[in-house]
Amino acid sequence: MRDEIIKELLKPRSDSETVRVGFLMLKDFSLLAFSAAVEPLRAANRLSEKPLFSWVTTHISNKSVESSTGLEVSVSGDINDLFKCRLVLICSGINVEKHTDKTIISIVRKLERNGITVGAICSGTFVLAKAGMLNEKRCTIHWENIDAMREEFPHLDITNDLFEIDGTHITCCGGTAALDMMLHLISQAHGAKLAAEISETFIHDRIRDSNDRQRIELRSRLGVSHPKLLMVVANMEANLEEPLSQTELAEHAKLSTRQLERLFKKYMQITPTRHYLNLRLARARYFLRQTSMSILSVALACGFISASHFSKCYRETYGCTPRAERETN
Repeated sequence: MRDEIIKELLKPRSDSETVRVGFLMLKDFSLLAFSAAVEPLRAANRLSEKPLFSWVTTHISNKSVESSTGLEVSVSGDINDLFKCRLVLICSGINVEKHTDKTIISIVRKLERNGITVGAICSGTFVLAKAGMLNEKRCTIHWENIDAMREEFPHLDITNDLFEIDGTHITCCGGTAALDMMLHLISQAHGAKLAAEISETFIHDRIRDSNDRQRIELRSRLGVSHPKLLMVVANMEANLEEPLSQTELAEHAKLSTRQLERLFKKYMQITPTRHYLNLRLARARYFLRQTSMSILSVALACGFISASHFSKCYRETYGCTPRAERETN
């Protein structure tokens, strides 16, 4: 059923129709994710030698919009042009909460009421959630935003997949996954051959499926391959809000606490306790910079028993208090 709906989404309704795709850009949007979404449309036109797609870039100000890199993208139309599109994708990045206001929410709701499919790339999923458009729908978002999304929208079914298509609701985690999502949509409308040709043009050796994982394997991230050490770190990452004791971590990996400490010292040059604390503080730093959660809520969400204990640990690690961190961002 999912693919049947999507087949019709970007499929022309006549031989002469050019399907129009809109991009609603929010300030600090991800330039990589946007490029990965729009470039396949250009390539589809070139390789098919037909104007299969056209696109329009917009911003609420109807002026150029700055990406998270500081580079600006010129808009090619105004907000009203989005209502002439078959698909509109919200392109966002960092600071999505700050750039999501009542006007943006009103626009995306109006687009949906007008029968236009509204999707999201990277942190744009937050906008759809805020508009109440993802209730009882699967969705995904960039892995850095997942914890914050689950804190603010506990009722949503948020996955770790590259992209999610649930009925006419489309969300993508961003980055290069936007390329895989667009190739999937093009494949449904115009066949796998064209999608493969586009993929090859971009030196993209494999079109990833929606349920491919977002993050690289833990062993690659850490640069270690010891299976028990990886098991412990994975357990730490999965239990940040309610931290496990060092004894519990060791028991799960069938190690003694002394063996656990030796493994961390040998392969990571750090104690297990310190590594676990660093993970929780890194999560807290993201919440402080990218969400409006209260400092106490951040502390509790990252496994600290009080705001004062959290503030002390934060200041010792980052050289400033959580409050100062928020005020400078």
